[in-house]
Amino acid sequence: MSRRRWAWPLLLALLLTAPLSAPATADSAPARSRAAEAAPSVPLTSLSATTTQVASGLKRPTAVASPDDGTDRLFITEKSGTVRVYAPDTGLAGTPVIDITSAVDESGNERGLLGIAFPPDFADSQTLYLAYTALPDAAVTLARYRLDDSGLEVLLSQEHTENTNHNGGQLTFGPDGDLYWSIGDGGGSADPLRSAQHLDTLLGKIMRIDVSRSCDPLPYCVPDDNPFVGTAGAHEEIWLYGLRNPWRFSFDDADGSMWIGDVGQGRWEEVDHLAPGQGGLNLGWSCYEGLEKFEGGDCVSGETYTDPVFTYSPYTGGCALIGGHVYRGQEYADLADGTYIATDYCSSTVWALRPDGDGGYEQAEIGQTPTQVTAIGTTSDGEFYMVNDLPGGLHRMSFAQEEPTCRVDRTVTEWGTGTTVDLTVTNTGSEPVDGWTLEFPLPLGQTVVSDWSTDLTQSGDMIEAVNASQNATIAPGASITLGYLAEHTGDAAPPPRFQLNGDACAVGS
Repeated sequence: MSRRRWAWPLLLALLLTAPLSAPATADSAPARSRAAEAAPSVPLTSLSATTTQVASGLKRPTAVASPDDGTDRLFITEKSGTVRVYAPDTGLAGTPVIDITSAVDESGNERGLLGIAFPPDFADSQTLYLAYTALPDAAVTLARYRLDDSGLEVLLSQEHTENTNHNGGQLTFGPDGDLYWSIGDGGGSADPLRSAQHLDTLLGKIMRIDVSRSCDPLPYCVPDDNPFVGTAGAHEEIWLYGLRNPWRFSFDDADGSMWIGDVGQGRWEEVDHLAPGQGGLNLGWSCYEGLEKFEGGDCVSGETYTDPVFTYSPYTGGCALIGGHVYRGQEYADLADGTYIATDYCSSTVWALRPDGDGGYEQAEIGQTPTQVTAIGTTSDGEFYMVNDLPGGLHRMSFAQEEPTCRVDRTVTEWGTGTTVDLTVTNTGSEPVDGWTLEFPLPLGQTVVSDWSTDLTQSGDMIEAVNASQNATIAPGASITLGYLAEHTGDAAPPPRFQLNGDACAVGS
């Protein structure tokens, strides 16, 4: 979804050095695996996620991926420049299968070996692809690596000297067989290089190249239908722009759509969901952070930006979105099929998103990951694993059905620039609730001005409503009511999700 956002005229001059083209659409190949099946009947609030540690001893792991070669192996990158292999039957190998430490600059918290991807022909070619910050100049680098002779061939690099953060580093083969690669905006705070909106740099972009062949003098080819082919001053490798630090993105194996987790500046973390083949889109940074105009950002009058489908604020306890995958495995298909799973480096919240069929998205918090997860990966058959930074473990994710013990029904009355919201909270569990706290987010631009039957506080977009003396106890099957009056700046929608004493509630009317 996109809309035209009218930006500050005084900043028009900042974009004149980087001509912008209209979005282009690439022909999309058939999905790599089975076609999408009917969505599972389990609501997101009935889905729970847990993790089980299966290996330890990793040293600052950064990415996890699996080749489709029949071995069931997981390859795990470590920040220093090594790659370790985990096999379910033998565990984590002690000796790295790849060691490029002599080529990797791991200075700073976010530099190092960042990404790994396997082409469709890996079983025969024994060739894979790595993304890393390179010595001696910390350039963000894409290279081809051959397992049989440890050969490392640099394909493409981008200077990244000013700051050590925002290197991106995700590598993924798309459903079209091309390789996609992300780079952050160059680091620092508030895009000081003004790179994300400019097409004369690879910073703040996702690239798309064909590594199955070469087009002299390049060791790869730029697909003819890339959106900026022939655009003066633009890098033709660019597929998407307007990104801050797209640390992790993925493709849905069933429909070929793209999911991007873009790490925010400090007010909003965001998830973008793009239909197959949508190249050339501007995802907004630094004119926008999430759905909100970014103060001092790089904007141009009349430019069209693509909105995220989900945002959350640091008031949830989060600090850095770790983008994940859509579940397309078999073990939990009846529960989680078609559900996008992500987490946060600080809060460890498991976020679940699923298209609702009406142009929106169900959303829920369905569990907790281990601390400081840096990447979520899948096996070749679609099951989920994740790695965490410190202390360096590998964990397998499982799903289960766990019915919520609360339900919240909403009655909304909109008037002018205000909205009145009455909430009915029902205890659907078997035990009484004795004292409660209801937490929920407000849509952007809503501010509570009064409340009733609760002690309510607002921090940013997050609301914490605590019981009043007369409604502190909710017996099984019983309900209590509370409400608030809010001002809004255009969006009068009700809260999309709720947690009662930390547990997700079903959402009624």
